[in-house]
Amino acid sequence: MNILARFFGPLVAVATLALPSTTFAATAAEIDADVNSTIQLFQKEVKGAEVFLNQAAGILVFPRVIKVGIGLGAETGEGALRVGAATVDYYRTTSGSIGFQLGAQAKAMVIAFMTKEALDKFRNSSGWKVGVDGSVALIDIGAGKAIDTQNIKDPVVGFIFDSKGLMYNLTLEGSKFSKLSK
Repeated sequence: MNILARFFGPLVAVATLALPSTTFAATAAEIDADVNSTIQLFQKEVKGAEVFLNQAAGILVFPRVIKVGIGLGAETGEGALRVGAATVDYYRTTSGSIGFQLGAQAKAMVIAFMTKEALDKFRNSSGWKVGVDGSVALIDIGAGKAIDTQNIKDPVVGFIFDSKGLMYNLTLEGSKFSKLSK
């Protein structure tokens, strides 16, 4: 593992530095505008999304999460937590991985907290990690398909969509969400 870290570590670091600067340290206004656009795209691409989002106690939206990997992978993005139509907090998602992966990808993520209890647990944590602090049911619906709101019973549901680029491995496992000061 030490040899892999020495070889791939610099490659991942260079790839991360090469990412667009808009991925990091966006202003609150920029994040809010991107979140609005992402919600509109989600509602346009997925039938039933509006009803589903209205049923959620809160939604965490990451308009752009960038992942790069060559054996070792890293991903990051900034987003906002919405309760009702209002932004209540800003978050960064980060994760790292090791294993078969090669490429770069940009994706949007919407995580819906379907119960007030799940939302409160998330908001009261200091660095919520998928698989440790809670699980997220990842729904793969594809473009043009519909959300079956009657069959989704999980307290936290995640959607990954609008993928651009080539990357094997779509998962939220190990993703950490940290509150930002904006």
